[in-house]
Amino acid sequence: MIMDFVKFTINGKEVEVQAGISIIDAAEQAGIDIPRLCYDKDLSPVGACRLCVVEVKGARSLVPSCVSPVTPGMVVETHSPAVIKARRKVLDLLISNHPLDCLTCEKAGDCKLADYCYEYGVKESSFEGERHNYAIEESNPFIVRDLNKCIQCGQCIRACDEWTGIHNLNFAYRGFDNKPSTFDDLPYVESECVFCGNCVSVCPTGALTERQMKHKGRRWEMKKVKTTCPFCGTGCNFDLNVKDGKVVGVTANRASAVNGRSLCVKGHFGWDFVHDERRLTTPLIKKDGEFLPASWDEALDLIATRFKGIKDQYGADAFAALSSARCTNEENYLVQKFTRAVMGTNSVDHCART
Repeated sequence: MIMDFVKFTINGKEVEVQAGISIIDAAEQAGIDIPRLCYDKDLSPVGACRLCVVEVKGARSLVPSCVSPVTPGMVVETHSPAVIKARRKVLDLLISNHPLDCLTCEKAGDCKLADYCYEYGVKESSFEGERHNYAIEESNPFIVRDLNKCIQCGQCIRACDEWTGIHNLNFAYRGFDNKPSTFDDLPYVESECVFCGNCVSVCPTGALTERQMKHKGRRWEMKKVKTTCPFCGTGCNFDLNVKDGKVVGVTANRASAVNGRSLCVKGHFGWDFVHDERRLTTPLIKKDGEFLPASWDEALDLIATRFKGIKDQYGADAFAALSSARCTNEENYLVQKFTRAVMGTNSVDHCART
């Protein structure tokens, strides 16, 4: 496929990019960061927040860079005085109806709104007026919803539509009362929500947060360890958030090859078994009718001896292996390889076959 390229000038530098891409993506390719709150490259652009406005020579007004394609010969300024002034005004308007409780907010250190207010020197709003006072929704065990902190970027709605395909969220009401909500404004637990948490993954503020991570620590205190989900063989990746040697939550990782940032309820919120006190921490071998702790070498030697004894006495087909959909594809491959190559039988099955 032959791609067309166009040349344009951004911040005095001429660059060449693929024709048809947006100014914000072209700027990123040129190493220039344009602030954004409603834009996400994994979601369809809507141009709602207007924080990404830039100055384009010849245009009558500032243009939103996320929905404006690059054209040949275009001249763009991303941080001109007019642009900076506009962005400060947008941030001023956003925090006019936003709690400034950053000291106790769960999203502190991972909030784009706070980051941009810091970058542009916006400390408080110059607008006075009515403020929302929504009740914080904690009716389900997975997601905390605080619409007082919602900036109406619509990312949660698009993630629910475009990633999960549930269409559980949309904007409700109008004007000052406009907010993203479920059908008939029901609590999440009573709606069609499948609790995948993808809405939480894209929320740029503290409007949506993981309930299991509440009061577990600041985001900058957590070490992220990329791993593979153990709940099925799809191979989804995510980040384990680890603090003081313990897993305190799961967050999506854009670099995941299989799933991107899309997760299901099990992958996003089913990690709490890790530190369950009922988990076995050492192999157990039954002796005189009682299970006793054993070393791994002792347990594996016993298994190998028993398997060999069964094969020698009854033949290879006396052995069969049943694999699990909760294992990775690589683990399932090893199970069938062991069954065929070591035990010498094709009697292998899988719980997801039906």
